[in-house]
Order: sequence, then structure tokens, then C-alpha cells
Amino acid sequence: MITFIISLVALILGYLIYGAIVERVMRPDDRETPAIRLADGVDYVALPTWKVFMIQFLNIAGTGPIFGAIMGMWFGPASYLWIVLGCIFAGAVHDFMSGMLSLRHDGANLPTLIGKYLGKGARAVMLVFTVLLLMMVGAVFVYSPA
Repeated sequence: MITFIISLVALILGYLIYGAIVERVMRPDDRETPAIRLADGVDYVALPTWKVFMIQFLNIAGTGPIFGAIMGMWFGPASYLWIVLGCIFAGAVHDFMSGMLSLRHDGANLPTLIGKYLGKGARAVMLVFTVLLLMMVGAVFVYSPA
């Protein structure tokens, strides 16, 4: 129970301290989102706040609770550190930064942004990588107990 409380404290402190640092670097502003500015009812649709948070929760949850328990059973403290520190320094920062980059480029997806800044070759590699990752995620959902 003590490790659970420590992890909660670490996650809260990570949000308050490291989140403030990342926010200061990225400097969010009050401009309209592409879902409002470019609303077309298909690709750009403004959603209520509760739906946005529900979609984010579903995206990060997936089979995580199942595999998290399995990883904890197999690898113990290493997986504990990986989950807590990975959430603070990797997952949350990635979600925030990719969202802000997309917001500043009219809702563009990651391969489009990579193509803009790194060239067409890097964009093609990213598209192939994205398809492979989606196939692996699909395979995990098909073969994991739910």
C-alpha cells in the first residue's frame, strides 16, 4: 500500500512541477482550436469536454490494466518505476506536446508534421511505422484477454 501512495504522490508532483515546466516551454495560448475554426462536421468536430477526456482515457487505458499487472508480476520494481516515471516523463509530455504541435498546425497529424519539418522521406518512414504500430496494437487487442 505504501508503494501505491508513493506512486500517487509522485504522479501528482510530476503533474504540478514537471507539467509546469513543460507548459512554460510550449506556452499554450487562447487561440481557437482547429475543431472550432475549421469545423466541417467530419474531420473537425468540436466535442464536449467530458467526451474529450473519455476518449483520452480510452486511448491510454486499452489493455494497460491487464498487461500492467502481468508486467508487475514478472518484473516487479522495474515495472513499477517504468510505469510511474514513464507516465511523468514520457507519456504525459508526448500527449501534451503532440497535441500542441497539432493545434498550431491546423490539426495536422504527426506524419504530416514530420514531412513538413524533416522531408518527404521521413514522412514516408513515419507512415509505414504508423501502419506497423497500428497492426501490432490491433494484434494485442485481438489476442489479449478482455
